[in-house]
Amino acid sequence: MADSRTPRSAEGLGSSSPAPAVTRAAAVLDALAEAPSGRLTLSDLSRELGIPKSSTSNLLMALEEARLITREGADFSLGRKLVELGAAYLSRLDEVQEFYKFCEQAPTLSGETVRIAMIDGDHIIYLARYEGHPAVRLTSNIGDKMPLSLSAVGKVLLAQLHDHDIEAMFPDDVELPVMTPKSLRSAAELKSQVAAIRKKGYALEDEESTLGVVCLAVPVPTHGAHGPSLGLSVTALKATFSEEQAALMVKELKELAHSLGNPMG
Repeated sequence: MADSRTPRSAEGLGSSSPAPAVTRAAAVLDALAEAPSGRLTLSDLSRELGIPKSSTSNLLMALEEARLITREGADFSLGRKLVELGAAYLSRLDEVQEFYKFCEQAPTLSGETVRIAMIDGDHIIYLARYEGHPAVRLTSNIGDKMPLSLSAVGKVLLAQLHDHDIEAMFPDDVELPVMTPKSLRSAAELKSQVAAIRKKGYALEDEESTLGVVCLAVPVPTHGAHGPSLGLSVTALKATFSEEQAALMVKELKELAHSLGNPMG
C-alpha cells in the first residue's frame, strides 16, 4: 500500500515543471509500477503525488482513456498499452534484434537463458531474454529491474564506471540489498569484486540473487567517455555448472558483445 511510501512535497509533484500534468502522469505510472501489489487507489495516488484528489482523478481519467492504466473497482493498475509501447521501443533497438539472432545460432548460448540489460542508476533493467534453457525460468523478465550488486550484469557494468562514481553510489557504510545468504553484504565486498572483474573481463554471480542459480556477464563495448551502458548475461543451474561450461559461455558472450558493440567489424 502507499502508506509506507514517502509522500511528495506539499507543493505537489510537477509544480516547477513546464508541463506538470505530464510529470504527474509519469509519476502515476511509476507509482503503479513500484507498488508491491501492482494496484493503488485514488487516495493512495493522491498522497503519492501530493496533490488533491480532484486533480489526481482527472489525471487518472486521462490515463485510463489513453489505455495507459486500467481500473478495477477502486483500484488502478498499469494498462496493456504500455506493453505495446515497450515492444515498439525494443523493436527499434538494433542491438536487441542482433541479440536474438546471435543466440539462436550460437553453439552454447542457444541452449541457455541469455539476457541483455542496460544500466539505470543503481539498478539494471532487462531489455530482452532469449529462452534456450527451459529449466531456468525463475530469473528476471523483460522490463524487470535488479540492484547492481545482486546481478552479474550489474556488477560487470559497475566495473566500467570511474572509481569516484562507484564510491559515490556505494560508500563504505552503505547497506546492500540482500536476497539470499550468499548476497554481498558490504560495499567493500562489492568493490573488491569490481577490481577482480576488471582483470578478468567478466563477472560471476554465484547464487546471490537466487539459490541454485549462477550467472556470468560481460559488458558490451561502446564508444564514449562513460563506458558501456549495455551488458549481456547467461544463467545456469549451479548443480550442473562447470569451469568448462563457464569458459564456453564467456567466450560466446564476448563474441556477442563484440558483435553488438562493433557491428561493422
